Amino acid sequence: MEGFIEQVVKRENTAKNTVIKIVAVVLLFVIPLTFVVLARFINFYLALVGFFLFLGGIYVVWWVFSLQKVEFEYSIAGDSLDISKIISLRRRKKMLRVEIKDIEEMELGDDKIKNMHFRKVYNASKNINNTKENYYAIFNTPVYGKCLIVFNPNQAILEGMKPYMRRDLVVKLFYNRSK
Repeated sequence: MEGFIEQVVKRENTAKNTVIKIVAVVLLFVIPLTFVVLARFINFYLALVGFFLFLGGIYVVWWVFSLQKVEFEYSIAGDSLDISKIISLRRRKKMLRVEIKDIEEMELGDDKIKNMHFRKVYNASKNINNTKENYYAIFNTPVYGKCLIVFNPNQAILEGMKPYMRRDLVVKLFYNRSK
C-alpha cells in the first residue's frame, strides 16, 4: 500500500429532504392533537395518550431529522477506491470497493452516459442534480455487470487515482485530450 487519501463530502439538502422534515413536524402535532380532541368526547385518558405520543414524537422527529444528515467518504488505499456512506455521524455503511484499474470510463459531466443503462448506480455525490460538477465512472462487476459511480472527488483523490488508471483515461481527464 503506497498511500492513503480520503475525502468527506456532505450531501446537500434536496426538496425531498425538506418535505420529509415538514411532514414529520406536522405529524408531531396532528396525531397527539387528534387524541386530545377525541378525549373530550370519548375518555379523558386519551388526552394522556396524546401527551405521551407528543413526547415520543419529539424523539421520532429528532431521529428523522438526523437521518437526513448524510456524508460520503471517498478513500484511496493503494489501487482501490472505497466509498462509504455515513449517516448522521453514527452509522457507517460501506457502499463499494472498486479497483481503479477496472474503471473503464470516467468523465466530468453526464454527456456520454445519458442514454446508457446500468444494472447498479452508486450515488455518492453532493447533489445528483448538479451534473456539471459530478464525476461519472463506469466499471464492471461479476455480480451486477455494468455499474456507475456518481461522485465528487477533489483534486487529491483524482491525483491518488491517476497512477492506477488506464492511460487513455489519464490523458482524457488530466490533459484535456480525447482518445
